[in-house]
Amino acid sequence: MKKFLFALALLLAAGAQAQVLSVRDQAKVVNELLAERFDTVLPAAMRQTGIDMWIVVSREYNEDPVIKTMLPAEWLNARRRTILVFHRDARTSKVERLAVARYNVGNSIQAAWDMQKFPAQWEALADIVKSRNPAKIALNTSTHFAHADGIDHTDYTELLAALPAQFRSRVVSAEPLAVRWLETRTAREMQIYPQLVNATHKIVEEGFSERVITPGITTTDDVVWWFRQKIRELGYDTWFHPSVEIQRQRQDKDLDQDQQRANPDVILPGDLLHVDIGITYLRLNTDIQQHAYVLKPGERAAPAALNQAFASANRLQDILTANFQQGRSGNAVLAAALQQAKAEGIRPTIYTHPIGYHGHAAGPAIGMWDAQGGVPGTGDDTLRYQTAYSIELNAASDIPGWREPVRIMLEEDAYFDESGVRYIDGRQKQLLLLPRRAPAIE
Repeated sequence: MKKFLFALALLLAAGAQAQVLSVRDQAKVVNELLAERFDTVLPAAMRQTGIDMWIVVSREYNEDPVIKTMLPAEWLNARRRTILVFHRDARTSKVERLAVARYNVGNSIQAAWDMQKFPAQWEALADIVKSRNPAKIALNTSTHFAHADGIDHTDYTELLAALPAQFRSRVVSAEPLAVRWLETRTAREMQIYPQLVNATHKIVEEGFSERVITPGITTTDDVVWWFRQKIRELGYDTWFHPSVEIQRQRQDKDLDQDQQRANPDVILPGDLLHVDIGITYLRLNTDIQQHAYVLKPGERAAPAALNQAFASANRLQDILTANFQQGRSGNAVLAAALQQAKAEGIRPTIYTHPIGYHGHAAGPAIGMWDAQGGVPGTGDDTLRYQTAYSIELNAASDIPGWREPVRIMLEEDAYFDESGVRYIDGRQKQLLLLPRRAPAIE
């Protein structure tokens, strides 16, 4: 009977995991999302930035970060040299989407290279530029945003050489346009995003459980590789290698020498565990950090001081998100949040970043762990609605008996729009406990 109940519990837990689409169905959704973005996000971004022509160039296996988000799901890379041209007609607000390539690029971008008339690809591009006569020709060059700096030296040099002289002075950086394209989330993307974040939360919950961890035996590296394997088995990808860390109480000097020489990466009762993990699905990414406490024999809950430290980190999240305002720079948000947190007696460190097409995505940086005075360049960019962020930070607390200040390091994915900031799948508000149910105290 016990075996049956255990098997049933596993089945129910597996059923709680949202179904991952087949590769074919994933491609269908990716292409639908992309078509919607070309119809809505791109025209609005070009209008907002005042750019009437955007040229995106990549050669196979050296893809621009932007072009990777514009290729159909069936294209895993650019083909030979792929040149995309987006031209916005100010009178109609319509955006013409052309590919100076041998083939259509999916269903949204039509091939526009007459190889009989223009044997050279750059000549075909120059003809398109001359016939549209744009006031601004945006190329993906950027000092501060790697995402918007994707045109390589060879393509940049050859493109400028191919342009008629009168158009070269019209070349500008596409940085503001590229950032808006990458950072803006559509309504349908935000219908899908909760599944990704929820899946990440469930993976963490299982990884920080007795199904995976046996105190005294399991190492942090064992758990890390369990996370990697689990992500793959569920049908997701990851954009970085997870990490699992231990914060530990000070060891008693009277412990025998064998115990003191024990592998410090073996998880023990009384440890505070931390995970940093993210998954990739349907071209979107998550980035999550949570904590678990390993109960000591006889404990039914985490120590009160740890719970208070966790509450301080939750409060820091509230302070930070309350300071989000459209048009406010990341550096201004950082300064205001740090000032308020310190006034409340919190010892804060804030390093929040946009998330979406990339894990560390395009958009305003709100601090870095080693730049609490502000981040030049990316921190000067301003917050805009319809964007997503990883609310990443930590609060330090001195707790008697612990080796050093305990840092509650939290990261949860959130969405920012006219109504404010909301967590996409909630946030951790108390420590996970391992085991989930401590044995009754006799």
